[in-house]
Amino acid sequence: MESKNQTNCETCVNYVYDEDYDCYTCLVNLDEDEMYRFMNGTNYSCPYFRLDDEYGVVKHQM
Repeated sequence: MESKNQTNCETCVNYVYDEDYDCYTCLVNLDEDEMYRFMNGTNYSCPYFRLDDEYGVVKHQM
């Protein structure tokens, strides 16, 4: 059986604070099937997840 890691939105570069809504939101618009899997699955693995690694970005620029 294949095991997937659960996505942690809080560490994704697409999870940003929206001042208009006064909360954090995802920049990616999931389609209906992806949203269903996200809302109902306990092991949803987002295909758009990218780790927000600020240290890695700075290290790459040096």
